[in-house]
Amino acid sequence: MKIGMIGLGRMGGNMTERLIRGGHQVVVYDRSQEAVQNTVTRGGEGSSSLADLVSKLPAPRVVWVMVPAGEITDHTITELVGLLSQGDIIIDGGNSRYTESQRHAKEAAAKGIHFLDAGTSGGIWGLKEGYCLMVGGEKAAYDHVLPILQTLAPPEGCLYVGPSGAGHFVKMIHNGIEYGMLQAYGEGFEILEKSQFDLDLHAISHLWNRGSVVRSWLLELAERAFAHDGHLNDIRGYVEDSGEGRWTVQQAIDQNVPAPVLTLSLLARLSSRQDESFSAKVIAALRNEFGGHAVQKAEGQK
Repeated sequence: MKIGMIGLGRMGGNMTERLIRGGHQVVVYDRSQEAVQNTVTRGGEGSSSLADLVSKLPAPRVVWVMVPAGEITDHTITELVGLLSQGDIIIDGGNSRYTESQRHAKEAAAKGIHFLDAGTSGGIWGLKEGYCLMVGGEKAAYDHVLPILQTLAPPEGCLYVGPSGAGHFVKMIHNGIEYGMLQAYGEGFEILEKSQFDLDLHAISHLWNRGSVVRSWLLELAERAFAHDGHLNDIRGYVEDSGEGRWTVQQAIDQNVPAPVLTLSLLARLSSRQDESFSAKVIAALRNEFGGHAVQKAEGQK
């Protein structure tokens, strides 16, 4: 298929490359023309604006938006709705709040344009391993773009989860769960690190990935992080949050669902910005490993 990709950052750039490797034609746009030219050298087709990108796509046009959630996504989708025609499809693969995706779907539908919200997980490893895709919107639009989704995802790694907003809702809860898992690993390794024993955290994380009930991809990433820096001396215990954890906790409150682990893991991220802790260092290191999220260097480190 031929598809437009808007946004060539950590995720969008790798997704574009995976699509090209999978035999799709990809027209790309990014505010950075350097990023566009880099993609052109790998087989993509460049464009100089959203209008230029749309003009290079055959009807029904399929455009994937992979830009930061919030104002930038809003402006991009609003401009696309003005440029596209009835029957075209917009896919938002970013971390938009599900209520915003429902609004975008209504705006698009008013012009006969289909809108899919695609919760996308996989981070910087998605190029190699594939992306887990949770997609909401009209089923017919999902079926039309399925060849694209199946190229991006590993086997059985994409799913139609329901109507507009459902994809980003499922991804929101996914990220809330991620907060809790990261916090559990962080706290566990801090107890190990602070103990009376001179423990090799790299060796222990490797061991736990061999048959233990706590083995996981996150623990494999912990193993990688400890291989680089056994006590994470180069990382500040400062952990950002990108919004989904807050939205998950708010959803739990709105639905009267007790979610103490997810709530406390969010609060722990806030506390990490005040006092240094080893568990926060572990979480910061893991987020860097799976998503390429920036870490703050420890004082005195370059």
